[in-house]
Amino acid sequence: DIAATLQAAIDNWSEISPKLVAVYQSLNNNEITDTLVFEQAECESPLPRAYQWADGSAYVNHVELVRKARNAEMPATFWTDPLMYQGGSDAFIGPRDDILIASEEYGIDFESEVAVITDDVPMGASAEQAASHIKLLMLVNDVSLRNLIPGELAKGFGFFASKPSSAFSPVAVTPDELGDAWDGKKLHLPLTTYLNETLFGQPNCGVDMTFDFPTIVAHAAKTRPLSAGCVIGSGTISNYDRSAGSSCLAEIRMLEIIADGKPSTSFMSFGDTVRIEMFDSEGASIFGSIDQKVVEYKAP
Repeated sequence: DIAATLQAAIDNWSEISPKLVAVYQSLNNNEITDTLVFEQAECESPLPRAYQWADGSAYVNHVELVRKARNAEMPATFWTDPLMYQGGSDAFIGPRDDILIASEEYGIDFESEVAVITDDVPMGASAEQAASHIKLLMLVNDVSLRNLIPGELAKGFGFFASKPSSAFSPVAVTPDELGDAWDGKKLHLPLTTYLNETLFGQPNCGVDMTFDFPTIVAHAAKTRPLSAGCVIGSGTISNYDRSAGSSCLAEIRMLEIIADGKPSTSFMSFGDTVRIEMFDSEGASIFGSIDQKVVEYKAP
């Protein structure tokens, strides 16, 4: 009755959000009796389609590591000018949907990230101004096909076929729900990834983040306005403290190349699973989990 979709809500956030807060408070106070049990397994991504999906690379130490493994020097500007690519936003997949890929030879990888959803951001907004336009946060699995990336980048036009549909967490939350973990710029909690039910990594999102979210949003709005419902990603979460693990297979493989001269960890195979989740200080899941299996795609 308030908003049929999240896009409808974010389009009129100043009007709609107080009404949603009122319902939320009534639910917490057990004042509403006609309720349904929330089943995150039945959720689509919060925005199944979005007007824009732009993914940054806020953790520059991750980029530095990749280039080091190739014996390539990283330009100094990478520390001052954010990297960003524009992904496909017309066909996001749900947090429990299979990852359909035609061939294992593509080099299938997950990327565990955090994303924000904005309302309308004017062109040329400063980082300080951009901060006020961040309305929701969620998790994302930015699926990457690593063996297709070099050929695409060599053409000079960036990612396309190497970036299939992304999946987002069942729930997007308002910043106030994160308490002290959200400082208005960064989310200071570990992001946990399990590969085939084995802990793969839990780096802290607030550590070693070179470009905070307002900076990334402002970068996206440098030469164009951002429409309400724009999704901006952090890029792969990565800490210098390697004991925290990693958020993608590519990073592990780069560390292996640096240490041993070659990678020993394979990319994902058909049947492999990945689960991405974040917990608060009391161990409660904040966004629900992205829980997916890689399945061979067969064209009709």
